[in-house]
Amino acid sequence: MTPETTHGSTSLTAGLRLDVVAGLTAAAVVLPKAMAYATVAGLPVSVGLYTAFVPMIVYALLGTSRVLSVSSTTTLAILAGTELGTVVPDGDPGKLITAVATLTGLTGALLIAASVLRLGFVANFISSPVLTGFKAGIGLVIVLDQVPKLLGVHIAKAGFFRDIVSVLQHVPATSLLTLTIAAAALIALWTMERLWPHSPAPLVIVGAGILVSWLAGLNALGVATVGFIPRSLPSITLPSPGLIEQLLPGALGIALMSFTETIAAGRAFAVPTEPSIKPNRELLATGAANLAGAFFGSMPAGGGTSQTAVVRAVGGQSQKASLVTAAAAAATMLFLAPLLGLLPQAVLAAIVIIYSAGLIAPAEFASIRRVRRMEFRWALAAFLGVLVFGTLQGIVVAIALSLVGLASQSAKPKVSVVGRKRGTDVLRPLSPDHPDDETFEGLLILRPEGRLFFANVQQVADQIQSQVAKHKPHVLALDMSGVFDIEYSAMQMMIESERRLAAQGITVWLAGLNPDVLDYVRASGLADKLGRERLFFNMPAALQRYLGGSVDRS
Repeated sequence: MTPETTHGSTSLTAGLRLDVVAGLTAAAVVLPKAMAYATVAGLPVSVGLYTAFVPMIVYALLGTSRVLSVSSTTTLAILAGTELGTVVPDGDPGKLITAVATLTGLTGALLIAASVLRLGFVANFISSPVLTGFKAGIGLVIVLDQVPKLLGVHIAKAGFFRDIVSVLQHVPATSLLTLTIAAAALIALWTMERLWPHSPAPLVIVGAGILVSWLAGLNALGVATVGFIPRSLPSITLPSPGLIEQLLPGALGIALMSFTETIAAGRAFAVPTEPSIKPNRELLATGAANLAGAFFGSMPAGGGTSQTAVVRAVGGQSQKASLVTAAAAAATMLFLAPLLGLLPQAVLAAIVIIYSAGLIAPAEFASIRRVRRMEFRWALAAFLGVLVFGTLQGIVVAIALSLVGLASQSAKPKVSVVGRKRGTDVLRPLSPDHPDDETFEGLLILRPEGRLFFANVQQVADQIQSQVAKHKPHVLALDMSGVFDIEYSAMQMMIESERRLAAQGITVWLAGLNPDVLDYVRASGLADKLGRERLFFNMPAALQRYLGGSVDRS
């Protein structure tokens, strides 16, 4: 055996060891949280374990991220719970299992269809500020949803603001023992996460909760526990075709959020030496994970940021870590299910609250407000959209706000008046910061920016006309270097504007046209009308011509 072979074998062994450690560490974080998220969706905790089993295996085989851990997430849990509550309002366990299989299967099928249609770019349709507001709203909804479990009371859900009133009305009925257990779990978990980030803190809290429940007989004292969990691997569960029509709108929103979270987490933890994340392949992998999981009782799944952070933090190298986590989930289902049944619901609620509170990020809101006040208003609107209209409708609000924001920005392109830095050849927009920049008698240089199309061309024309009226030039030179595309309507407006300005005795020059835009100008006939004397390679060449020098047109 050569030294190179020995070194390669050692590297593979070391990599496998790191993956095994990462997978087991991630399992200590993922499995308690998966059970907690199942309760958020109003499902048995066993469904959370199923979601950390089959979907994780399928993604590990198909995904493009080397370390992404796929199972349930806080956002997907609350979205799934909202949708399931509309089709199974009485919470019947048998109906819920069928409904969640249908919802997860639909989510997977939609993601696979999006992959076939190559719709990976859709992940970029929710802007970062809007997503910040949406997630903050989701986080607040989840926290409020868990508060009754901390108090040991039950309320009928009727919307965020009415639920606040209902919780306050039930405060006198609080179980002090349940509240004490919940407070202890919250304090312990918060302290451990602060002192030892990415530690198996949830596993420690779950173990302590089970031990206290067993020693003190908490169930007999009126403290709600998880209850019976079947000790077996998930059995085959068939979706119901009759529920497809009811669940399809919700599945669309969940599929979008699953993909958005998966792409965000995958990109966040990728390193330069690893292959890039491929959005359309991620659609296929996440879709297949959900579709396969649906037949084994799984709830909708996606890439989880916190669990992936654990894998990366302890040195995970590949998807072997996820396979180890899935194996730990199977072992838990087969051997530890009776013990998990002793876990107090208040402890699970504490886990949900600690990890959902991270979705509420005031610092991000402050950062957005500091940089862009308009986007800050979008973030607030998305936040309030979730609280006022509900979680699934909040996705629609988030997408609508993102698209309105995009349209607003595109519909108001900037048109700058350009001058020259004195003593140089540098051309730049006039600004109070540069009071010495020079302009030229009879020449107005304007620089439009962005794509010119039917929705914004009138705005551009109005800005140009306003500057022409103000400066009264003999020559209007348009620096087109910042325009990467001109749509047909905008081209017609440009032709009409040139004709109108010519009638006023103003000559129009065009400079800095990129190849595509130049082709459109030629095809429209405008290039022929302007002739070689009014088309310039760049703005300095046009300025040189105006000032009386020769022009290099090569």
